[in-house]
Amino acid sequence: MAESRPEYDYGNHLDALNRATGRLRSRHEGGDPTQPTRTWLDEDLTPDGLRSSLTIILDTGGCRWARAGGCTMCGYVSESENAEGVSHEALLAQIETALEREAEQADGPADVVKLYSSGSILDDREVGPETRAAIAETFADRERIVIETLPDFVTADRLEPFLEAGLATDVAVGIETANDRVRRDAVNKYFDFEAVEEAAAVAREAGAGVKGYLLLKPPFLTESEAIEDAVESIERVAAFAHTISLNPTTVMEDTLIEELYYDGGYRPPWLWSVAEVLNRTADVDAIVVSDPVGAGSDRGPHNCGECDETVERAIGDFNRRQDPAVFGEVSCACERTWETVLEREQSYNMPLER
Repeated sequence: MAESRPEYDYGNHLDALNRATGRLRSRHEGGDPTQPTRTWLDEDLTPDGLRSSLTIILDTGGCRWARAGGCTMCGYVSESENAEGVSHEALLAQIETALEREAEQADGPADVVKLYSSGSILDDREVGPETRAAIAETFADRERIVIETLPDFVTADRLEPFLEAGLATDVAVGIETANDRVRRDAVNKYFDFEAVEEAAAVAREAGAGVKGYLLLKPPFLTESEAIEDAVESIERVAAFAHTISLNPTTVMEDTLIEELYYDGGYRPPWLWSVAEVLNRTADVDAIVVSDPVGAGSDRGPHNCGECDETVERAIGDFNRRQDPAVFGEVSCACERTWETVLEREQSYNMPLER
């Protein structure tokens, strides 16, 4: 595994996209560093079955790649209010706040803790070794922990505190797509698929699992191209990840996608497309789930407005049951419109239907 670099080497494509994404970034600095960005309780399907989960999004100062320009669809850097970083003490205070909220809302501790920063928990610049060790000790009584990171930072020594605490540990990587050209030219991510495979090998050799996050419909892809990209990506990522989360794109603030959206050059994916991808990949050797953020809204994945809630509910049923038969139980007249879009939409043109 190559050494993690404090700065990134840019090629011609990255230079151009970073100028565009960097121009749109908004930094809301000066927030309370002792408060997590968000935290909530839920249920997740894991390799051990359906488990209660506590999600904590730490304010660590944010992803270093986002600070350098970042991905075309990601506006989470705007939520990282302390760009200069957050101290060990403040990060542990954020964990304590999350635990207090959990105690108020749940009957007992969640089985799974999902730890995100919209960056990399394994990046020493965001979360130092001392802090990671303290977090591992805090959650040693749980079953599983999920740790968000870029592939650069996956090393055995950084995973060691969690594994030594007896936690089933999953490395969560925003892969977005298995297609290097799409990742580079549409998503504006700097690493290639080989780097993800190497990071996954390091994680698995250390005794950790891998959870892959894929993006449905980056900019500059038609609806049909986005579906094919997602299906092919799931099939490839299933070779090393036990769980794959399919994330339909939502139009976030201060992003290149938002600018395209307002100019009439981008439509979020149809919920029918989410169902199509899940249906076609139901037989892969991995858990495949999707949680469409902003479903039914103009800026989120949506259909016609009449069937959005029904299709979203079917996607939730699939997440729990992994049975594609749930999609045969929903229908709407707008499905024909979606099929027409798949047939007629042309690359790099304005979307046929918003």
